[in-house]
Amino acid sequence: MRRRKIFHTAVEITELGFGASVIGNLYRVTAPQAASAAIDAAWDAGIRYFDTAPHYGLGLSERRLGAALRGRPREDFVISSKVGRLLVANEDPRGVDSEGFVVRDDLRRQWDFSRDGVLRSLEASLERTGLDRLDIVYLHDPDDHWRQAAEEAMPALAKLRDQGVIGALGAGMNQSAMLARFLRETAADVVMLAGRYTLLDQSALDDVLPAALEHGKSVVAVGVFNSGLLSRDRPAPGMKYDYQDAPPELVARALAIADVCAAHGTSLPAAAIAFPYTHPSVVNVTLGMRNPDQLTRNVELHRRTVPQALWDDLRAQGLIRPDVPRVALTERNSTV
Repeated sequence: MRRRKIFHTAVEITELGFGASVIGNLYRVTAPQAASAAIDAAWDAGIRYFDTAPHYGLGLSERRLGAALRGRPREDFVISSKVGRLLVANEDPRGVDSEGFVVRDDLRRQWDFSRDGVLRSLEASLERTGLDRLDIVYLHDPDDHWRQAAEEAMPALAKLRDQGVIGALGAGMNQSAMLARFLRETAADVVMLAGRYTLLDQSALDDVLPAALEHGKSVVAVGVFNSGLLSRDRPAPGMKYDYQDAPPELVARALAIADVCAAHGTSLPAAAIAFPYTHPSVVNVTLGMRNPDQLTRNVELHRRTVPQALWDDLRAQGLIRPDVPRVALTERNSTV
């Protein structure tokens, strides 16, 4: 699978990444064998970028991903995790986590973007994964913590990068405006952009994508299915958009996009995966994959040819913004 370099760093990641939130039992239990088999299938398909976080299953995702990767050549893969939520003992457990993961709540999350909090979080992540290093470290959802994240966490990570301890640093969020600030005002190399440059939402064209282009920095796109509405060939009422039931007007718009996709010999989910690459700052799309079947489907969708004329037709019909770039991701910083 082709790799893309995070601009101005030595870190290269495959165009498709494995998002490990779901193997942390997001919304429902994923059996250990299924999680391990999904990672094995990703490896066999050529995926070499894996993303996790302490938040995902209160450490379960990191433990499972580390166990599956531990015996593989360390120089062959790139792993990212996140800081900002320390895992500490839960003084008042209720039996199950309250933030969407089906795990025991013996631990709880504690916001901390201080220098010491970052270092403690990294040390704990290395212990859970059993790996010798993390290649990319993101600040995780610092929406309400800009000052501490920018003034303490980012400089701490930048020092580790400059010492060669980590390869790249950045932030991951469900909004784009603050990510643009991280690119413009801090030492961030890359941002993980969730759901804001998709077939249904191109708001990132107003802030973070121009910032990335201006400063020569990179974007990893996640949430490209917008919580599920773009994940099927024909969207249906009741499907989710941004974690809520999709409004009827968005279902109708997704159906209209699906019709244009079909006319061009492709499908809505294939186009959803391909779309972020229309911007030259996007170097990767990372998808959550719970089992080998999901992995196989997503890899096949990624490999399908999506004609450039599709984007022209979607623009002409007003189904995507007219300022979506007309030139696909350049071949700069690309290896095979």
